[in-house]
Amino acid sequence: MKVAILAGGKGSRFAEETVYRPKPMIEIGGKPILWHIMMHYYTFGYSDFAVALGYKGSVIKRWFLDMAMLDGDLRVSTRSGEVKRRPLSVPDWGVDLVETGAETNTGGRIKALKDTIGNQRFMLTWGDGLSNVNLDALLAFHKGHGKLATVTVVRPPARFGHVRLDSTQVIDFTEKPYASEGWINGAFFVLEPEVFEFIDGPDTLFEKEPLQRLAREGQLMAYQHAGFWQCMDTLNDKQKLEALWESGNAPWVTWDNGTWTYSSPAIAAI
Repeated sequence: MKVAILAGGKGSRFAEETVYRPKPMIEIGGKPILWHIMMHYYTFGYSDFAVALGYKGSVIKRWFLDMAMLDGDLRVSTRSGEVKRRPLSVPDWGVDLVETGAETNTGGRIKALKDTIGNQRFMLTWGDGLSNVNLDALLAFHKGHGKLATVTVVRPPARFGHVRLDSTQVIDFTEKPYASEGWINGAFFVLEPEVFEFIDGPDTLFEKEPLQRLAREGQLMAYQHAGFWQCMDTLNDKQKLEALWESGNAPWVTWDNGTWTYSSPAIAAI
């Protein structure tokens, strides 16, 4: 099953970083947030990705090329120009990098992936949000209800501390807890290929008419995730995620100790 990731937005609320690179390339712990998202899927067995490019898409292409070509040990023959490599730490991914237009909206980007994904069920998420959602349970939920679409809904972190009162006495104080009421769109979708037909064209915002129509027709179900979820919209969000990573207990890390390494005895020609 392919995993589609939308990575083409301009990230205008994060201009201090996105003037140089697209938001999915902003780093947490020395790796782009896109890498963290893909690693989460990879640890659940997903290795086939379709990344929808737009704003500064060449930066994402260059990063994947560098990761594939420069990781690990190299043997260079200076006379023939032959280069052989022994990869040391790159996961085994297949990645389709699809240009979907700098001004295309989210629905249009998804529609542009139709030929790449084909007539099959697929997963979809945004390129700027991290979670520890159980993808096995998410897929089982989707298969169980038989509808066209599943969206993971989450309770976002509250912006302010929560104070519970008895008259004027504080009986409970929690600094910026997760919201106790209300669910929001956390991405991490599972979609059937028929969903493409709900998207009109490049200007379509997936979060509006397509999802609204799916809901009206009884084809959209919500997988409730009460665990960790955090989007990265601002520098403050990035700093929070960086602090979690540096703590050694980043909640979204579903691989071993925040690292992924393997050894290959062979040196293969590029």
